[in-house]
This record gives sequence, C-alpha cells and structure tokens, in this order.
Amino acid sequence: MRPLSAEEKALWDKVAATIRPLSRTPIPAAESGSKGLASPAPAIKVRGRVPGPRPISVTPAPRPDGGTLDGSWDRKLTKGDVSPDRVIDLHGHTLDRAWDAIDLGLDRAISAGERVVLLITGHAPRGEPPIERGKIRAAVHDWLAVSRHARRIAAVRSAHPRHGGRGSLYVILRRG
Repeated sequence: MRPLSAEEKALWDKVAATIRPLSRTPIPAAESGSKGLASPAPAIKVRGRVPGPRPISVTPAPRPDGGTLDGSWDRKLTKGDVSPDRVIDLHGHTLDRAWDAIDLGLDRAISAGERVVLLITGHAPRGEPPIERGKIRAAVHDWLAVSRHARRIAAVRSAHPRHGGRGSLYVILRRG
C-alpha cells in the first residue's frame, strides 16, 4: 500500500473531521507517524460461558403468488398431473367483463367445493411494440389479491403447457 500524498492527506483529514463516531467513547487522535489507518481495537476477553446469538423469529411475508402449497401440489402442477375442476376462459372479454367473469367463476367454484380453477387469459400477441393487448393477464394477480375471494385462494401458479402454458393460470382454492 502506498503512502498518501500531501493533497490526499489533506482531503482525508477533511473527510475524517465530518465523521461522527457511533460509540460514545472518544477516539484517540491519530499519531503523526501513522499511515492514515487506525489500528484494530483489541479483542475483548470474556470469562465463563458466552451465550450464542439469539435466534430471530421472522414471519415470512406472503408471496405474491400466494405460495402456501406443499411440495406435492407444486410437483403435480409442474407435471400437469392436476385436472382443473372449473375453467374460466377470458378470451374476447373486456377488462370489466373479465373481472366479472373471474368473480362469478370463483364464486361458483367455491360454492361447489372445487379446488383447482384454470383461468385462461390468453397469450400476449406477437408483434412489434406497442401492443395494446395482454391487459387482462397483467391485471389478474392484482384482481385476485383484492377480490372478495382473496382469503379463499391458496395459490396462483402458471399452468402446464397442456392446459395453456403461459396463457393460463391455476388458481388453487383453500378447503372449506
């Protein structure tokens, strides 16, 4: 490591003068012969048994996709081994009509005790931007999060290609 030049030392002293220590113990002034680096504080020797760090209990924040499924559900959904109990197809719907269709479809699925709803939103069309389609797909997660059925939704996952892939979603409903 090279020593600081007079110009760098003056700049460093200006910066160091603006620093406010975190602890209340005063910091001894640096000796004139130092290279601008403070020596490390001596280690504190503790006698007897020292308790380890306390575990911090943190409640994980809910995932935006409603991630409350166990591994077997996720494996079944990933492999496409789940058959939807109800299908809600939103092709050709406006935003308002799509919202109504989702609300009515979830209401009927919950009343019938169904667990897996396939929500077909459709693929975003290909082409050059700007593409004005795909608004329903973009809004679905927000709609589900604020719907009157939000407490009954256990998870929302992308559908398997046999059920529409990226153009569809599985909405998994809680029991009871």
